[in-house]
This record gives sequence, C-alpha cells and structure tokens, in this order.
Amino acid sequence: QVQLVESGGGLVQPGGSLRLSCAASGNIFGIYAMGWYRQAPGKQRELVATITSGGTTNYADAVKGRFTISRDNAKNTVYLQMNSLKPEDTAVYYCNYFRFNTATHYWGQGTQVTVSS
Repeated sequence: QVQLVESGGGLVQPGGSLRLSCAASGNIFGIYAMGWYRQAPGKQRELVATITSGGTTNYADAVKGRFTISRDNAKNTVYLQMNSLKPEDTAVYYCNYFRFNTATHYWGQGTQVTVSS
C-alpha cells in the first residue's frame, strides 16, 4: 500500500501562484510515476502533470509553461508549482502514485484549488 497526503490548495486570484505538495509513504519501490490530476465540477478527472522515478516529466497542454512538477526523493514528496493561474484551473487536485509493474494507482484525498477574483 501507498499513502499520499496532499497540501497547499486554496483560493487565489487570476494570475496568482500556488504550490501543491504530496508526501508519499508506504511501499514505494521499483519503477513508478507520481503526479497530479484534477477534476472540475461536471467534468472527468484529467491528467495535469507527472514525473517518473527516472525523472521524466509529462504535462497536459493546458498547463505547459505555467505549471512545474518536481520531486524531493529524500522526502518522497512531489510538488506542483502553479503560476499564472486561470479560473479554468479551478478544480480538486488529486495526487497520484502509479506503480508500473502492477499497473496500480493510488490516490490522495484531493485538495481544492479555486482561482477567482
């Protein structure tokens, strides 16, 4: 099992910045990816950004150039720096851990990000 604890959501004005954190604990081993997905009201959950255990990153087109994913291996923590936030970024953001060899997803509880003036 893998446990994920998120923090850093909140209310921000358009053009502002937020940083999300996700700390992982438990059976963290092998080849995996960690990242962030989001779900807005009435919409499906979508990928925001991921980073693999090898350091490869992937971003949704909608956030490229504005969001940056990074990790601290010593703390088993992944960060999502979100800049130039837009109202359409408003959603619940979920941390995800994906183990490749078993194709298993683990999810955090979600953190609300609201971009509004």
